[in-house]
Amino acid sequence: MGTGTGAAGRRTPGIPFLKGHGTENDFVIIPDPDGALELDAALVARICDRRAGIGADGVLRVVRSAAHPEAAELADSAEWFMDYRNSDGSIAEMCGNGVRVFARYLVDAGLAGSGDLAVATRAGLRRLHIAKDAPDGTPGEVTVDMGKPAFPQPQEGVLATPRGGAEPVAWPAVNVNMGNPHAVVFVQDLAEAGHLYEAPEVTPAGAYPEGVNVEFVADLGPRAVAMRVHERGSGETRSCGTGACAVMVAAARRDGRDPLVTGERVTYTVDLPGGRLVISQLPDGTVEMTGPAVIVGEGVLYPGQLLGR
Repeated sequence: MGTGTGAAGRRTPGIPFLKGHGTENDFVIIPDPDGALELDAALVARICDRRAGIGADGVLRVVRSAAHPEAAELADSAEWFMDYRNSDGSIAEMCGNGVRVFARYLVDAGLAGSGDLAVATRAGLRRLHIAKDAPDGTPGEVTVDMGKPAFPQPQEGVLATPRGGAEPVAWPAVNVNMGNPHAVVFVQDLAEAGHLYEAPEVTPAGAYPEGVNVEFVADLGPRAVAMRVHERGSGETRSCGTGACAVMVAAARRDGRDPLVTGERVTYTVDLPGGRLVISQLPDGTVEMTGPAVIVGEGVLYPGQLLGR
């Protein structure tokens, strides 16, 4: 472990980290197999700061399930727990792009191999399949069993109001939970969403007591959509895996292709600012997501300097 010089001349311990992304939803990865590190909200926020820190949409702490109280009961099914934090330091239940990057790290670090893998998350167990790398070295894509969506009430009627537009507009939003809450709004043009640095207003007040991810969606063609997203705790991001799954489920139901009704698997492509994800829903309701995940670098961060000590 490296050291760095603190603001007052002290030597401060360094924490190894890696940087990765899935369709440009980027993360700082902190290996902590024994769960020894304390990552409070302030430190996570500084790590994710794009000017004063490393810069990321969130932090993935890699902990053995047996070493974390929130995952110990899953230790027999999954060796590794994804402790995910949003860029503001808040804790999130699940991150679809994050779990693919988490799996890519485990493979690259020699802690798992290509093929099937189970990962523990706050939203429960997630099963993945990591494809073998291509002959040219391109990392294989990762498919994630994202579980079954839930449809909290009210199913429709929650209104999302964008910010930064010429005229405030309210649209009905479809309420989908993919282990975390989503409000899916269909629009003609993604520009109608305005800027998404701040969270769109949702009404009635209190509809989402723990906050919500808001997706604005426009059709591209048959079984093809594009989306932008405001992620709670992070602002607008280049991609959101759970959001893409919520969008696919909402679009399929809207289009009369609900597999629970038709009994047939259905697949949509979802284009995001950072790339494309392929989302399928099976006749039993299970949602699968396939997309890329890469590790782009590694280094050592110094908490004392990040926090100005």
